[in-house]
Amino acid sequence: MNNEDVQVTRLQLEEIIEFYQEELRNIRTGRANPLLVEDMEVEYYGSKTPLKQTASISAQDARTIVITPWSKDSLVYIEKTINESDLNVNPVNDGKVIRLTFPQLTEERRRELVKIAKKKTEEARIKVRKVREEVWDDIQLKEKNGKISEDDKFRSKDKLQEIVDEFNKKIEELSSKKEGEIMQV
Repeated sequence: MNNEDVQVTRLQLEEIIEFYQEELRNIRTGRANPLLVEDMEVEYYGSKTPLKQTASISAQDARTIVITPWSKDSLVYIEKTINESDLNVNPVNDGKVIRLTFPQLTEERRRELVKIAKKKTEEARIKVRKVREEVWDDIQLKEKNGKISEDDKFRSKDKLQEIVDEFNKKIEELSSKKEGEIMQV
């Protein structure tokens, strides 16, 4: 594997890690986190805009998120978007801000969330394996076409496995951290 192939492979794997982190952020833990709502698409002056660009979002306490829109006219649209989302939270609109109060997670719900996180982890691992298979197929094709020697092929395979192992370790660390957050009372 030449340096260009290593960089391309790392870039593909970094994209998988970024997507995986985003997926994990969307799984609610016991704490109210502004990340849960900041990327929701809200109707804002005729176009869909991420909530974080239309309002200030903060965690008032461990179970409450406060959304203060830049324009009071958008309160209705923000409230509608939250009601239509899968957060299962009723927004409280007092005319100035919207408050989202999240109920305490039960042990059973925490276990369900851990299962969801494990599913997302497995999906990320599958994507990493797919990238590895594509790169390995490319390496074998280069060897078959005489562009690299058999020794280079096996060196490339070892380098590829090192990179894949590094990214799988990152996925495992992120997974363990998220499970700890979910199970924390």
